Amino acid sequence: MTEGVFKVTIAAPPEAAWSWVADLGKHPEWSPKAYRVEWLSGEPNRVGSRYRSVGWIPGDKDHENEGEITERTEPTRFALRSADKGGSYENTFDLAAGPDGTTEVTFRLRFIDMKGINTIMLPIAFPIIGKPDIRKRMQLLKEKVEGSG
Repeated sequence: MTEGVFKVTIAAPPEAAWSWVADLGKHPEWSPKAYRVEWLSGEPNRVGSRYRSVGWIPGDKDHENEGEITERTEPTRFALRSADKGGSYENTFDLAAGPDGTTEVTFRLRFIDMKGINTIMLPIAFPIIGKPDIRKRMQLLKEKVEGSG
């Protein structure tokens, strides 16, 4: 299974970082590429709510997938699962308070049950394209949280 774990330390308490991580409506503000989310059912950002996202992946600038919020433990964990024709994905954000008023945000992306060409291309493309993109995204999250306080 292909996956990646990405960490960033933010100079703000967990509650400040939480307001950016656990609100999918804010995710486009810290995405290095065009990204949007629309709610399909349920109360936004709550467990069980369903959404559709549209964003960039290699070869598809308007890639769609649908997902569901699977966990929300304020202000320490936010998780969702999404799927498209190429497979399914788990995204988990864990927030931990540091001793000096900081927050360490750990983002884990797991590619599950990949299908078709993705089974071959993902292990090649993710380290080259996906990981650098997510590192940029985590840096943008840091900048947004630190700049909002």
